[in-house]
Amino acid sequence: MFETFSRSYYVGRLFVEPHDEEHAAMRRDQHELVNEQLYATGDGVERLDNPLVMKVDQQHFAVHGEEGLPENTLVLPRSRLPERHVDSLPAPREVLLAKAEKAGQLLGIFSTPSAGR
Repeated sequence: MFETFSRSYYVGRLFVEPHDEEHAAMRRDQHELVNEQLYATGDGVERLDNPLVMKVDQQHFAVHGEEGLPENTLVLPRSRLPERHVDSLPAPREVLLAKAEKAGQLLGIFSTPSAGR
């Protein structure tokens, strides 16, 4: 689903669509698989429900797993998308997935008041 793009990111292609929730999400089983394959270290028992960090256009999103979503689909909060993007979605898009170290840095930023920038 994802391949190496740079030192900090993997790249993949997902069907991106807006939704009315305030969080980004993808299908839970795929979320856990990506967590296991790309974020897990292999040292002991590891959580597979940690947020993935994905970048679409110029915005980063903490992506959670959720039941009931279609396979290979990323849903993004409509409220955080520029209107020009909402009008062009749903559509397949290139998505960057932050590698584990970069994701940790970005998740630290998300916990500040200016989160998600």
